[in-house]
Amino acid sequence: MIPMAPDLTLPRRPSSDAIACPGCDLLQRLPILPPGGRARCPRCGEVLATASTDPIDWPLALAIAAAIVLVVANTTPLMGISAVGRTADTTILGGALTMWTQGQALTGALVAICVAAAPGAYILFMLTVLLAARRPPAPRWAGELLRLAGHLQLWAMPEVMLLGILVALVKIAELATVDAGVGLYATGALPVLLAGIAVSFDPRAIWERVLWADGEVPPRTSRQAPLKTTADPAVEEPPR
Repeated sequence: MIPMAPDLTLPRRPSSDAIACPGCDLLQRLPILPPGGRARCPRCGEVLATASTDPIDWPLALAIAAAIVLVVANTTPLMGISAVGRTADTTILGGALTMWTQGQALTGALVAICVAAAPGAYILFMLTVLLAARRPPAPRWAGELLRLAGHLQLWAMPEVMLLGILVALVKIAELATVDAGVGLYATGALPVLLAGIAVSFDPRAIWERVLWADGEVPPRTSRQAPLKTTADPAVEEPPR
């Protein structure tokens, strides 16, 4: 960890990046971080910001993989059940439709929204934003989609569906023969890919490329005078 003295000539971001530490409210201004670096509050050690080594291409690759896995998870059978010479299988959307037709409309709607609609919209928005940001300046609507993606992420809960499936498998296995389908493996891979997108994605890298509201191109670096703050954050460089 390298402590940053106030008089160091480190490249700095615009004054809008002056933030208060979420842990102790110390006002400070973020420097431009090296790839893989982190900025910590010098007073309490809270992580203020991280810089991904590849903020565009890596989450874009994960988003493409998540889109493919989502389609497979919702179109192929989750499992096959055999009992007394009879077999049956279903998909996620098929199960939601069955709940709807059998009087459990609320449960069926929640399953369809949280396992299919919300993850699908989130992945679609992320793909659109990342593709738009590859060639800066990104259009202004990319910032709006980024905000919407953050709200949709809260409703994307395939891991809850996966946990419910595993509990059902344990109970059904005592009464019938259960064969896991391709959809079950895809449903298990989807939360991993969504978590990978969240970890590797840096919203600041997108906002730095978005066209400003007044139509100006976002600056690559700031040449403004240093902001007079109580302290500067400590920059933690990645290991070599």
